[in-house]
This record gives sequence, structure tokens and C-alpha cells, in this order.
Amino acid sequence: MRTGTIRAWAFVHKWSSLVCTAFLLMLCVTGLPLIFHDEIDGLTREPAALARLPEGTALLSLDSILDRALRTRPGEVPLYMSFDTDRPVVNVTTGPVPDAPPAAMHFMSLDQRTGQVLPADEGAGAGIMDFLLQLHTDMFLGLPGMLFLGAMGLLFAVAIVSGVALYAPFMARLPFGAIRRTKRMRVRWTDYHNLLGVTTLLWALVVGLTGVINTLATPVTDYWKARELAALITPYRGLPVPRQLSSVQDAVDKAMQAAPGMRPQFVAFPGGTFSSSHHLAIFLQGRTTATEKLLTPVLVDARSGALSAVKPMPWYMQALLLSQPLHFGDYGGLPLKIIWALLDIVSIIVLGSGLYLWISKGNGRGRAPMSLTMAG
Repeated sequence: MRTGTIRAWAFVHKWSSLVCTAFLLMLCVTGLPLIFHDEIDGLTREPAALARLPEGTALLSLDSILDRALRTRPGEVPLYMSFDTDRPVVNVTTGPVPDAPPAAMHFMSLDQRTGQVLPADEGAGAGIMDFLLQLHTDMFLGLPGMLFLGAMGLLFAVAIVSGVALYAPFMARLPFGAIRRTKRMRVRWTDYHNLLGVTTLLWALVVGLTGVINTLATPVTDYWKARELAALITPYRGLPVPRQLSSVQDAVDKAMQAAPGMRPQFVAFPGGTFSSSHHLAIFLQGRTTATEKLLTPVLVDARSGALSAVKPMPWYMQALLLSQPLHFGDYGGLPLKIIWALLDIVSIIVLGSGLYLWISKGNGRGRAPMSLTMAG
């Protein structure tokens, strides 16, 4: 590689790394406990105990569950209904109006066998995990914060590519993985930095790029609603929200018949964000670890109960839905999460060592070898 080309790559690598390093360190540190969010929730939150009933006890219909939920919130309307996958529990979200903001929503869980409203889960760690998630997602800045972190993720990808371009000529004169232990500390840390960075290269790219995709969740979802969902509900545009809903249980049953092998994840009621003013939108998910993140929306006429449309998510929504669990290693259970956590720790070391190499270069002790900055 020519000297001019090396200098160009070095310039790109240096500044792309420096601009994003502080934010990537924050993401790595906050992301570490978030990898184990399910396990931490299980230790710190006490789910409401269910009544002990004979095995095989019949479940109440979803219409009965909805009726009981609305009786506890007089004057409110249903917004969403979701389902626990490991317990006979139905969660109902209500609000004063169909398009109520999140702050005005009320969430409750009901035992589908008895219709009993369950007490809210409590746990000492809930506030801490919520804080870390918000900091990791948007730094409490909403959409601008998400897009800013997405830009930092793109710079991180540039740092990886430029680092690889520098690593090849730098290591041409050394065996792969060589640590020059007889050299001064800065040289040894350069070797550790390069070795750890290049060995976590693919993982870093996967986590970094899925993180970038996740920061686009709001505009991508808005685009899907404006393009795909709007096309499905065009014949019903302008119709008022029906005062009397058709059977929710029948709507869910029809949706599952239309998409065999799937199960309901949640129901969006008319007038809400994920439905039209005239439909019950049932979002179905796969039953396996590999397919449970992929959703298929089914629209059922909320007045007549007739099936209106079944349409799988477009590729860009599927990419978004798949990137979210992949970012935190949620596909392979605890073993994969442990691997993700170890790689995250390695990334923190790489980031910290890269910062050290840059700061120590200012001491005027000679030019440093090329280094590779990676992160997770």
C-alpha cells in the first residue's frame, strides 16, 4: 500500500474513532447489563403469583377478559392487548381516547383462567434497568438522540473498515497475534489493541450495524405505517371508530386460521397507532426462537368481524425486527448472552486502549504504530 494511501486511511481512522469513542464506551458499558435484562428482571422483579388451579382449567374468552379490564377503568377505551408466552396472562392497555399518549395509558394484567386483575410487578432493579435502557437508546433525547447515536454507529463502522485497511500492511512484518513484550508499554498496548480489535471484527460489525438499524426504528415504522398499512386501510379511510366492537376472540381466531403456525403477540384496537380507525390489528409471531421476532399483521373489520387483510412485513421491517434481538444476543439463550457479554468487555478494553494510545502519543515519545479501534 502506498504511503499516501496509508496516511489517508490513518486520517480517516483517527478522526472517526476519536469522534465516536466516548459514546461507544457509554453504549458498551450500558449495554453490558442490558444483555442480561431478562435474567436481571427475573431476579429483581416479583411477577404476580397466579392462583393455583387444576391443570387444564379452561381459559376465559378474550372478550370476557377485555370486559373485566374495562370495568376497572370506567370511561376508558381499549388500546392494546398482549399475551404472556409462558403464563396464562393477558395484558390490557387502556386510555381516555383511542390515540392517547403513553403518559395517559394504563396497563393491567389479568389471569385468563379467573379474570382476576393481577397486582403490578415490583422490583428494586426496575428503575435502574429502565434508566440504562433509555440512556442506551436515546440518551433521554428522544428521536434526535437515537439518530445521533446512529451517526456514531456509522462512524464506528468507518473506524472498523479503516482500521482493517491499516492493520494489513502494519502486520505484514509481524506474525499474526504477535505481542512485542520486550518493547515499551505503549507498543505492547498497541499490539493488544490490534489483536483484540481484529479478533472481534465480525462481532463488532454485527452489533454496530444492528445498533444503527435500531436507531431508525421510529422513522422506519412511520414509513411502514404511511406506505404499507395506509394502503391496506384506504377503503376504510374516514370512517369513525365503531362504538361497539366485534368479538376480539373471533378476530384472533380468524387471524390464526389465516396464518397457521403462528400465535398472537398483541392486538391493536381501532384508532390507535398500529391500527386504523376501523380495524382490529392482530400481530402474529412465529412459535420458534428464530421466527418469534417476525410479525405478520392481520386486519379484521372491527364492526363486522370480517377478515380484511393479511400481509407479511416488508423486508425493511423484518430487518428492524431481527436486528433488535440480535443486537443484545437474545437468540441463543444464556450461553449466547455470556458470549456477547465477554465480547462487550473485550470491546471496552479495545476502546480504552485506543484512547490511551491517542493520549500517550501526545507525550512526544515517537510515532506510534498503526492501531485498530473496535467497539461493540
